[in-house]
Amino acid sequence: MAEKWDLYDIDRVKTGEIMERGEQIPPKRYHLAVHVCIFGSDGRMLIQQRQPFKEGWSNMWDVTVGGSAISEDTSQTAAEREVMEEIGLPILLDGERPRITINFDGGIDDIWCLKRDVDISSLKLQYEEVQAVRWATKEEILTMIEDGEFIPYHKSLIDLLFLYSEQIGTFDNRHQENK
Repeated sequence: MAEKWDLYDIDRVKTGEIMERGEQIPPKRYHLAVHVCIFGSDGRMLIQQRQPFKEGWSNMWDVTVGGSAISEDTSQTAAEREVMEEIGLPILLDGERPRITINFDGGIDDIWCLKRDVDISSLKLQYEEVQAVRWATKEEILTMIEDGEFIPYHKSLIDLLFLYSEQIGTFDNRHQENK
């Protein structure tokens, strides 16, 4: 059974329209995707390696979790569900918001940055999606992108994810003058 996605208008309001994954997204309509980046207290990001038989970016490394919201999901419930499905880690995002929202052709991508110390040996990886997980520094991820081992995100996005793992907002409050 194909996943069903809610469609949104340009203002991120649900239109009441539903489509199946794989169908052409109609013009001026968008679907919701989520990514979750889990950072340990040591500043490293938990990353996953996609299965070699998975369509799209097979065998490559990626951020902790990513996927599409299914019909009736909110960004929060989609993020919680995807983390549980892909790596077997229950999370609750009550009171939290996505750190970054990126608009792309046909969609909206909410990116959640979380601080969690996770014992990766306790994770239950979804066979259909994930072959391995490990912790990586920003520098390791940037090198993996250069070497073609990591999904080719813009390097500035990786920088931003690591920055937003520590703070939120557009201002760097560490350099605020005392008045």
